[in-house]
Amino acid sequence: MTEAQNPLTPAPVTMHGFTTNLATPARALAIGAHPDDVDFGCGATLAKWAAAGCEVSILVCTDGSKGTWNPEADEADLIATRQREQRNAAAALGAIGEVGFLGWPDGELASGMEQRAQVALWIRTTRPDVVLGHDPWKRYRLHPDHRNAGWLTTDGVVAARDPKFFPDQPVAHHRPDHLLLWEADGPDHAEDVTGFLEVKYRALLAHTSQFESTMGADDDPELARFRHRVEAKLATAGAACGMTNAEVFKLIDDL
Repeated sequence: MTEAQNPLTPAPVTMHGFTTNLATPARALAIGAHPDDVDFGCGATLAKWAAAGCEVSILVCTDGSKGTWNPEADEADLIATRQREQRNAAAALGAIGEVGFLGWPDGELASGMEQRAQVALWIRTTRPDVVLGHDPWKRYRLHPDHRNAGWLTTDGVVAARDPKFFPDQPVAHHRPDHLLLWEADGPDHAEDVTGFLEVKYRALLAHTSQFESTMGADDDPELARFRHRVEAKLATAGAACGMTNAEVFKLIDDL
C-alpha cells in the first residue's frame, strides 16, 4: 500500500466544509491519556460503530492516580477504581475489543521511544482500520498528559506502519486507513452520532470517581447540568455540519 489512502476505501461525503461519516470500520482503537478521555472525546462515535459491528478497543496511557481532589485518597485504590470505571464505560459503549492500560503515572506521561513502542505494539496487535486520539497540535493545551498522549498516537501510527520500527515486536507491522483526532482547533470531519447521546452519557456516568472533579457534578442537579453540557456540545457540533448531533475531529487519511 502507498502513502495515499486505499482507493478501495469509500471516500467520506463532504458537507458544510466537513467530510462526514467514515464507513464503519471492522476494528477501531481509541487512545486516551486518562480513563474517561476516550468517552469525552469520541464515545458516541465508538458507540455508533460498535452497534454496527465494529470491534472497538480502548487504550489508556496513564494510571489515573491523580484524578481526585482529595489529598488523602489512597492511590492504589484510585488506580483500581479508575480501571474498573473505564472497563464499565467501554461496556456501556458496546465495545467488544480490548481495554488496556499502559500504567504510566498520571501527570508524568512522556512521549519517548519506550512509550511509542508500547503504542505501536497495541496498534499492531489490535490492527485497527481507524485510530482515534487527542490532537497534539491543539493550541494552549495545559495538561502534559493530553499533549503527550496525542504525540504518542500520531507517532505510534507511524511506527506501527513501518516494519523497520521496533522489528523485534512479535506481530507484523500494520497501517491504519484513518486517524481521527478529537479536541482539534480546526476540525474537518464529523461523525453523525444522532441517537447515541444516551449511550455516551451512560459511559461518562461510569466514571463515578470523576463526578466532583472532571464533571463538576456531585449531586443530581449538577449531573443534570453536566448532561446538558454534553448535549449542547454534540448539538453545536452537529449544527455546524447539518446534523442533529455530531462529534468532530481532524481527519488524517494519508497514512
